[in-house]
Amino acid sequence: MSETGIGARVRRKEDRRFVTGAGNYTDDVNIAGQAHAVFRRSEHAHAAVKSVDASAALALPGVLGVFTGDDLAADEVGALPAGWMIHSKDGSPMNAPGHPCLVQGKARYVGDPVAVVIAETQAQARAGAEALEVDYEELDAVIDLTETQSSSVLLHDDAPKNTCYEWELGDKAATEAAFAKAHHVTRLSLTNNRLVPNAMEPRAALADYDAGTGSYTLYTTSQNPHVARLVMSAFLNVAPEHKLRVIAPDVGGGFGSKIYVYPEEVVCTWASKKVGRAVKWTADRTESFITDAHGRDHATDAQLAMDERGRILGFRVRTTANLGAYPSLFATCVPTYLYATLLSGQYDIPAIYAEVDAVYTNTVPVDAYRGAGRPEATFVVERIVEVAAREMGIDPATFRKRNFVKKFPHQTPVIMTYDAGDYAASLNRACDLIDYKGFNRRRRDSARNGKLRGIGFSNYIEACGIAPSAAVGSLGAGVGLWESAEVRVNPTGNVEVLTGSHSHGQGHETTFAQLVAERLGIGIDQVEIVHGDTDKVQFGMGTYGSRSGAVGMSAIAKALDKVEAKAKKIAAHLLEAAEGDIEFKDGTFSVTGTDKSISFPEVSLSAYVAHKFPTSEIEPGLKEGAFYDPSNFTFPAGCHICEVEIDPATGVTDIVNWVAVDDFGVVVNPMIVEGQVHGGIAQGVGQALLENAVYDSSGQLLTASYMDYCMPRADDLPDFTVDTTVTPCPSNPLGIKGCGEAGAIAAPAAVINAITDALGHEEIAMPATPQAVWRAAQVAAREAAE
Repeated sequence: MSETGIGARVRRKEDRRFVTGAGNYTDDVNIAGQAHAVFRRSEHAHAAVKSVDASAALALPGVLGVFTGDDLAADEVGALPAGWMIHSKDGSPMNAPGHPCLVQGKARYVGDPVAVVIAETQAQARAGAEALEVDYEELDAVIDLTETQSSSVLLHDDAPKNTCYEWELGDKAATEAAFAKAHHVTRLSLTNNRLVPNAMEPRAALADYDAGTGSYTLYTTSQNPHVARLVMSAFLNVAPEHKLRVIAPDVGGGFGSKIYVYPEEVVCTWASKKVGRAVKWTADRTESFITDAHGRDHATDAQLAMDERGRILGFRVRTTANLGAYPSLFATCVPTYLYATLLSGQYDIPAIYAEVDAVYTNTVPVDAYRGAGRPEATFVVERIVEVAAREMGIDPATFRKRNFVKKFPHQTPVIMTYDAGDYAASLNRACDLIDYKGFNRRRRDSARNGKLRGIGFSNYIEACGIAPSAAVGSLGAGVGLWESAEVRVNPTGNVEVLTGSHSHGQGHETTFAQLVAERLGIGIDQVEIVHGDTDKVQFGMGTYGSRSGAVGMSAIAKALDKVEAKAKKIAAHLLEAAEGDIEFKDGTFSVTGTDKSISFPEVSLSAYVAHKFPTSEIEPGLKEGAFYDPSNFTFPAGCHICEVEIDPATGVTDIVNWVAVDDFGVVVNPMIVEGQVHGGIAQGVGQALLENAVYDSSGQLLTASYMDYCMPRADDLPDFTVDTTVTPCPSNPLGIKGCGEAGAIAAPAAVINAITDALGHEEIAMPATPQAVWRAAQVAAREAAE
């Protein structure tokens, strides 16, 4: 292994500009003469908008224009679509009304954009928005996902019972038969609490219309600028695709919430032509809370059937998933094909049947958030497996190992084919690192100090490398999810890589360069990674679902194969040898069995000088592109173990130990991988202990600022012990599985399993706040006394 190649702990190249304040984010970009947009948003969760009187706003200094949904409709600007078709049990297509970019008819959640004011300054635009007179007819709202299907309130005329779909997966008859012969059945009801993404950088947009060329340029905080351009051109009719350039510069975190197209960037782009000026908008933090797509929000009833030895026979799950007021771009696939297909977990379960109802409520739309369906599935699986082990009196580690999948490939009853893994190796290593055998001693020590100590396992699996076009197409995806790359070798031997994957914290500028540097035998500083600009980069599908390594880097590897093949042809002519005799290693082309050689930079220069080889046989230049579409998903898996100590007098939970042993396949940069795991665990701990988006009965978000929405801090987290096992992924050329979401997937179940173990198995919902834990501890103490 080289000092900068695959497997090396290389410091991130991009960090210097970030830590020195030299990053270039959307809000940092300015265009001479730009105007500013401020949106007037509905203060009601459900209301008919009878009229918008803009006369007072238009009379204010600096106001250039006021626009409503009627103006967008007049220009035939479409509504935001759902991008994944789901069919109900009866075969009918989902009920998926579009989301108007400005309200048309009625507002359906607090924060729904009703109108936009464009002005010379942001302050003038804000004053104009406040001066708008909006006449509302307030309507009853439905907020609770468990009540919306039976409510008399109807959000959309074309969505009866406020239902998007009633979907199923698995073999119902086989599952019923498994339960009929069960020795023991464990039953559990769970909620997966609603979360607000809270990326460090709020969303922003800056759009400019060029009247001379009839083209638009949009700077935006997007995880996939090409998809944003496609949606805005093909579905929203904002501009022809070749007349719309989308640039996503440095992006300060996304966690899934910046995958989608939102109303604000559409409106800013359209309005830039209407007012003849560039239009800029940047969300404040309250806008982020009430407009960024939220995550999770499931209610689930689950049942697990076992034989007398604790072998799992069948699994039955019924989930209601909240989509909020509208179906966002990926929202419909999150509680279906990204959730139910992972309900087998790491376990060999013969029969599974899942039912999922996706429902509408008068709340912010819900979509993918770090893990997207996989955390929800893991929480259900790992909580019920833990409870089943306790009910049957079997050690939770033993119960898991008894039921692990042991032979690969493994076909689950819920679509997925697991290709490679060694789940027992991860669990055994984690038990060693946390000293599982010594836990009872530590528990006794805590008890002597008046504390409760518990330990919790979470053996997760996820489907990553979200890509196989044939697979996702058959499941309802509106597009293929391949990835593209172009490798440009310059005459002096340095390299530009244009990738459709977008980096917003993942470290692509380093890890992608490590691959190129190792393959071509050049320095990592000679490699430049270019992304995020639809005019520079060929069409790409963006970054989400831990796909950048497994899919994005595989596209780069395929392009590098072509570069190497062409370079060998050139080298053969330069060395006067047969092409088949040319070897390439460590940046040098050599002739087998001789001392004749030539360096990669020399071949690069010759490719452009082009007089030392016949151009009739070999084209000048050294630039190759590739599209990569894998045959299967990847399946990262692992074991996280959390150890907690609880003060029953206060309910404060202290995480005293955390071990994570993950199988990510081939690891490109261990330091970056560890950082991804740390960040994911922090987000999962936040969900388990602290975070919760809470609405009142009228649809007002009560947790719309950091005064009320509690985020994890450094002192909420322990030092993490992170390790890996390796089973290379067979479905991509690099053996990579993906690592970006694992921590967030595994952590919630590990924490809650540990807390319930400490409390004597008393059930507790997320977030397990000190108040909730204190109450549960009092109940557990009373039950123990009885």
